[in-house]
Amino acid sequence: MLNEGAAAAARSEPSFTAPLRRFLIAARSAGVRISSAESIDAMRAMDVIGFSDRIALRDSLSLVVAKSVEEKQIFNDCFELYFQRNDFARPTEPNWRPSPDAEDENENGGDEGEGGGPTAGNGIGGGKGGGKAAGETLAAMLLADDRAAMAQAMEIAAEQIGLTRISFFTQTNLYTRRILERMGVRPVEREIEALRKDSGDAATERANRLEAGRERLRDQVRDFVERHLALFAKGENEKFREEFLKQAKLSNMDRRDRDRMRVIVRSIAKKLAEKYGRNRKKKNRGQLDTRKTIRRNMAWDAIPFITVWKQKKIDKPKVMVLCDVSGSVAAMSQFLLMFLYSMNEALSNIRSFAFAGNLIEISDILEREEIEPAIAKILQQIGFGSSNYGNALLDFEEGYMSAVDSKTTVIILGDGRGNYNDPRTDIVMRLSERAKRLIWLNPEYRSSWGTGDSDMPRYAPYCHGASVCNTVRHLENAVTDLLKGSR
Repeated sequence: MLNEGAAAAARSEPSFTAPLRRFLIAARSAGVRISSAESIDAMRAMDVIGFSDRIALRDSLSLVVAKSVEEKQIFNDCFELYFQRNDFARPTEPNWRPSPDAEDENENGGDEGEGGGPTAGNGIGGGKGGGKAAGETLAAMLLADDRAAMAQAMEIAAEQIGLTRISFFTQTNLYTRRILERMGVRPVEREIEALRKDSGDAATERANRLEAGRERLRDQVRDFVERHLALFAKGENEKFREEFLKQAKLSNMDRRDRDRMRVIVRSIAKKLAEKYGRNRKKKNRGQLDTRKTIRRNMAWDAIPFITVWKQKKIDKPKVMVLCDVSGSVAAMSQFLLMFLYSMNEALSNIRSFAFAGNLIEISDILEREEIEPAIAKILQQIGFGSSNYGNALLDFEEGYMSAVDSKTTVIILGDGRGNYNDPRTDIVMRLSERAKRLIWLNPEYRSSWGTGDSDMPRYAPYCHGASVCNTVRHLENAVTDLLKGSR
């Protein structure tokens, strides 16, 4: 019943609102946030402005739905691409000439075809039927070079096959062929084949004109499909790429994806901060504070007119991070530090340390400078050397162990490979006893733990949690667990 109702609503939709509805879908896919109320406002603006003045329509819709400078730029780019109508512009080849049958049509409608057409205001998929597209065969349109009718027929066919559902570039040929078949290309191909069997000059000339028209039409339909792909699949492709990058191993990441990953890390951190950074007091409505309730109501002989409920204050977790910045682990350390420092709303008293052979505190550097140049500076000072976990742990115990208490969560990010030096597991044991939690995040797979110079099997028994962490998804899960544990 629901599907039938939706179908009925779609059938009853006014033809002039369909292009705008599809445009709003494309704008959302491109990254413009558009609410249902804003969609209604856009429809009302279109009723007032109409499609005749593109600039006025663009500016009006931009005021209604785009809320930031970035969104306005995305909106304008999307608008220009969506309402671009040069699919059936005149060919520029010197040998091109229209069919003699098309002279009257070109005289009457030639100006409309240059990037326009009778449905130019309707944009992609704007036609709903009617006109020559409904009454003429594709062969007649090709011979007459009736661009307006072909544009309308193409848009009707695109809507019938659901072109707005295109998601990947590999679907381009599929949708191109479906549109051509819906327009009637098979009868044209059969006619060309039959004309080729005829040895007459008239048949040969007609076959050549049909074949040339069919090839031009195929190119134009393909351009039309690719424009739909750019409009409607951009958002889905971005989501697909982001999901892939979240699960890709950071040490294997292409340099070109580093900037994108930084944006993803900040976005995840912001969401977690918004989720766990608010409401630092939790009201337990099921637990009455009897003592405070009686005291509050002493003026009414302790009759509990005013109730007082117990409140649990939730402290932000204290975090100390020890990052191995040697070799391939350095890339992982960059993202962990960026992740934690992007979450200052939810986390307080973050103290960060970096080590390879020895350990230094880097909190001041990260607080004074922007996060990315600060990390680059740290790696230049101490990164990429040979790791010595025993020395690093000894430096931490001598200089900073006194700051660890029962509210402190200590995170160690490293592969646990100390180049056969003394691992100093005794320090890890004392650290575990003092801290609220000791969490070890290892970028290596568990199958590698204990192989070669790996001391992870010695460290793991003293950790409250030891897990594989070599993707942004792993980082997100680790920090989420950290924040949940503080509630």
